[in-house]
Amino acid sequence: MRIFSIHTLVVIALAAAPLGEKPAFAETPANSANRSVSAKPLRLAFITCAVDQKFFDPVKQGMRDAAAAMNVECDFLGTPGVDVPAQIGMVRQAVADGYDGIALNIIDAEAFDEVVAEAIAKGVPVVSFNIDDHATPNARLASVSQQFEAAGKKLAALALSEIPQGANVLMTKHDEGVSALDERSRGIQEELKSKGVTWTTVITGNDAVAGAKIVADALRQHPEIRVILSSGQADTEAAGRALEADFSSREYWAAGFDMSPKTLQLIEAGHIRFTLDQQPYAQGFYPVMQLVLNLRYGLSPASLDAGAGVIDRENVKQVKQLCEEGYR
Repeated sequence: MRIFSIHTLVVIALAAAPLGEKPAFAETPANSANRSVSAKPLRLAFITCAVDQKFFDPVKQGMRDAAAAMNVECDFLGTPGVDVPAQIGMVRQAVADGYDGIALNIIDAEAFDEVVAEAIAKGVPVVSFNIDDHATPNARLASVSQQFEAAGKKLAALALSEIPQGANVLMTKHDEGVSALDERSRGIQEELKSKGVTWTTVITGNDAVAGAKIVADALRQHPEIRVILSSGQADTEAAGRALEADFSSREYWAAGFDMSPKTLQLIEAGHIRFTLDQQPYAQGFYPVMQLVLNLRYGLSPASLDAGAGVIDRENVKQVKQLCEEGYR
């Protein structure tokens, strides 16, 4: 794997616009004030749910690296858990506090429409990261996120070769009310139906250690289940922990999304067959670039697919090193 310097990534980002075209200008009130905005240090706010979740560590690293490269200030803000009204309030507060741009984790497909439109009307551009509202109209300028339903289908397609016809599997979510988890789960289920596979669903919570007990209890209640398909970081780790502690037979295995140091250990040990990565570092790095280029030069940001790369025992050591360095 080639590891590029931050300055190289900036050059790549600047070169991403189609050659031979004049820069497009975003239709926001901020454009008329680009010259004055560029004359002062920019302050950007990232606003998310579950702000302290381990998943966001590389997002924060990407944000910090891009902020240093572009000479701007960035704050990573959010709610402790999933609290949509509180998160909406934080967007309004960020505008009131004078932030120049906002990167928003849009965890609900409709709830953030009004507040995003309000911010943009006041001259504060908004882009989304991690989770996007791509299914319904939203005024946000661009997104850096995974295509969640397609990623769910990919996970199930990879897993189905080792799931017997008509089997029952355990599906997990770490939270209810998060559109990304719903979309991934929907994609998984659509693929499972093709082989007559059924599923039982549990909610694990964001604490992987506590979630492991919930997963273990579900497996005891459904002794026919041998496979766990998870939809997020905390529940994927929880599934692996449950198998490691109480169901270490090779008949049992899990697959899921995202990663943590423990998840990578569980892949090495064979309890988790694979996980699909959505490159959280990029979800922190590129929104800074999008907002700065829009604020300074009026460039209209383009959406980026964060991807769904497979991490398994063949490449886990390489990924583990990058994870320790804060990039994965």
